[in-house]
Amino acid sequence: MSHYRRAAVPGGSYFFTVVTERRQPILIDPAVRLALREAIVSVGQTLPFRIDGWVLLPDHLYAIWTLPDGDADFSNRWRLIKRHVTHVCGPDYRRPELLTQRRCAKQYGTLWQHRFWEHLIRDERDFRQHMSYLHANPVKHGLVNAAIDWRWSSFHRWVRHGVYLPDWAGSGVAGATMHDVE
Repeated sequence: MSHYRRAAVPGGSYFFTVVTERRQPILIDPAVRLALREAIVSVGQTLPFRIDGWVLLPDHLYAIWTLPDGDADFSNRWRLIKRHVTHVCGPDYRRPELLTQRRCAKQYGTLWQHRFWEHLIRDERDFRQHMSYLHANPVKHGLVNAAIDWRWSSFHRWVRHGVYLPDWAGSGVAGATMHDVE
């Protein structure tokens, strides 16, 4: 049994990777997107956090959150978000062939992988690198030719704030970082 320890820095910023069970390409389905949005708003009302960056891909998502001072409980937030989406969408996306004995015993649905991956953001450079990775991902996966073309991303907000140029991570500039365009 592994003894994985999560980083827990109150008020910290974290990069997350959250994946669907068996990489099902369902996250950009309208019903799942709506349930995810509702879950984030609902959880944020009782357990606030700031979403610094976000990209929703068909089978996984990346996010960078900053938690309030004195608070390091990102795990509970993700648990509640995933539970809400499973409750709302689970019956329509139930895949009996993905139900293991453990999933049945713990009453898990078949939407999400049980865990998620997190990385504590160490400094501004680390923040910029993870933000660029997050925003370039739709291009990396061949979903679009430029980051600006992917609808489900915080990239558009960062362009409005002048941090990225609209043609960033398009043809010929995929290696650019936030720092390169500041």
